[in-house]
Order: sequence, then C-alpha cells, then structure tokens
Amino acid sequence: MESTHVCTVVGARPQFIKSAPVSRALESAGIRETVVHTGQHFDRELSQIFFDELGLREPRVDLSVGSGTHAWQTASIMMRLEDYLQGAPPCDLVLVYGDTNSTVAAALVAAKLHIPVVHVEAGLRSFNRDMPEEINRIVTDHLSRWLFCPTETAVQNLAQEGITRGAYLCGDVMLEAMRMFTEKARADLPLELFTSCRPGEYALATVHRPANTDNHARLAGIFEGLGALDCPVLMPLHPRTRDRMGGISPPANVMVLPPMSYLAMLTLTQHAKRIFTDSGGLQKEAFWLGVPCVTLRPETEWPETLSNGWNRCINPTPAAIASAAAEPYGPQLPFGEAPAGTASSEIARILSEALA
Repeated sequence: MESTHVCTVVGARPQFIKSAPVSRALESAGIRETVVHTGQHFDRELSQIFFDELGLREPRVDLSVGSGTHAWQTASIMMRLEDYLQGAPPCDLVLVYGDTNSTVAAALVAAKLHIPVVHVEAGLRSFNRDMPEEINRIVTDHLSRWLFCPTETAVQNLAQEGITRGAYLCGDVMLEAMRMFTEKARADLPLELFTSCRPGEYALATVHRPANTDNHARLAGIFEGLGALDCPVLMPLHPRTRDRMGGISPPANVMVLPPMSYLAMLTLTQHAKRIFTDSGGLQKEAFWLGVPCVTLRPETEWPETLSNGWNRCINPTPAAIASAAAEPYGPQLPFGEAPAGTASSEIARILSEALA
C-alpha cells in the first residue's frame, strides 16, 4: 500500500478536527497522504491553531483563497486546486470532509480530472436547499466513489437518491476525535482559564450561519433571547458574526469571547448547562458530552440528536429561545458509534482493501 497516494483537501475548522483520526489511520495502513489547505478559514484562531493544538500534519500547500461570495470562493478553490493537482505528483484519490465550499470545489475538480473522490461524512441531509451546505453535500455525494456515512440515517438518505454503490456505514469520525482530545482538554485547558463561572452554571452559545448573521433583526432577536436567560451566557464570537453586529450590543449576561481553539471549545462545552448554536458539529458534541442543546435553526442534519429532547430545533425568536431553554430531556440514545473498531480504522481498511 506504500504506493497509494491520497490528497486530502481541507479548508474549515471542523474538517481539521475530523482529519485528525483519519490521517493517523491512513498512515497506519501505509497510505501516503498529502494535505492541501484551501485557506477557506484563514484567521489563525480558525485555522493554524488547530494544526498546532491537535498535532496535525502540516499542509503541503495552502491555496490561500480567503473569504468571498460562495461562487467566488468555490471557483477560486477550483482553479487553484486544479493547478496544484496537475503540477503535483499524481494522486490515486482525493479525500474530502463534510459540506463546505472546499468540499464541493475539490470534488468537482477531482471528478473532472478523473480522480476518484472519497467523501467522509457522506449522506447527511437537512432537506433545506436554502442552506449552501445542503447543495454542497448533495453534489459531493453524487460525485463520490467512496461514501463513508456516520449513521444509518445517512446510508438511507443516499439509498433514497439511488446511491448504494460505495456507501459504507463507518461511524462518526468527529466522535472519535472528541474522545481523542477530551482528556487533553481537561488537563491542558481547565475551565477557570476562560471564565469565573462554575461548571453547570452557564450557557454556551455560537452563531455563524448566514441565515442568522445576515439578517440583522434575526441576529438582534437571538441576542435578546440569550439576554433573557437566567444564567451567564458565554459566546465565542465568530468573525462573520462580529462583522455583522452593526449596533447590536450584547446583553449584560452575555460574555463575548474571542474565537476558541478546539480544546478550549471542548472545555466550555463539557461544563455548560445548555448549548445554543447553529453549528452542526456542536450539536453532536453537546449530545455526546451529555449537555442539552437548542439548535438556532428550524432543521438539523443530525436527527439522532433530537431523541428524548436532547436537541431542539427552533426558529430563533426570543420567545422560542426562552421556551426551549426550559424544556426537559430524557434518556440518551447513543449514535455515531463505529460498527467495528473505530470510524477512521474502518475508512482506512475499506480503502486499503479496495485499492490493493
């Protein structure tokens, strides 16, 4: 397997986290990996610190795309990645994660260069095509040769779209990554580094999706709803949200923090009393860490988290935030476990056997 060469394309913070266990598993299987960073997330707080903190392999190249409209960013990644792949040593596979513009751009380039695509975290659907992530997921799945699904629901979603060849239930690599780093977070970054709040006495909130940040009245309503909670609210502020606040002043109980590293967010998440977020990954981490979550959008691509009220999707008005914060929750139903071994070892095994 030493001759097998995988080009992994990442560009956003969740992809860095997911790549940690998979890169290690590929190396253990004797698969050579080259990492390309698109530069979609270019702030140090959202990019380089994750490579440093998680011990990730440094990217071979940084395409330095930066921010822009969806069309501009996707097209820029495609042009620069095509130039790189055509000039670099040949690769056997292009591996992508999740549902970002980096994901769909890399899948399109690879498909047009006749390089098979591997999609990790395939088959997710929110069934809301107003979300750019939903378009990215659908296109990437239909271009991929190997589709590694975190849940049985994801496998079924693909089957309903006629995709069965190459679809595998492997478990959730983000669950694996969280388990890898939770103890390190507890030891290296205790809660008192970030706040004087006691464990279980604060809420944690994150807001970054365009549907919430680009609508000024909606964003103001989210801050109003968080301000009415009867506890402190810690809010690491995403650059998108910061740039769009435009006259919105955080309420007295909302403590705005700078963007956090992965280990810092794990520390804040595991000690929170409740999570308020429009992030996909944080919904899952809250569930796995036993913290109830309120999702600040009407749908989720992770329906398993909704079991017994552990996660609730809302239209984020002040009244809905207050109501969801008071709702009880019941026993957890686990999800995301690998059928055998770990998710990353399943991915490496399947690729090794297929390419042998």
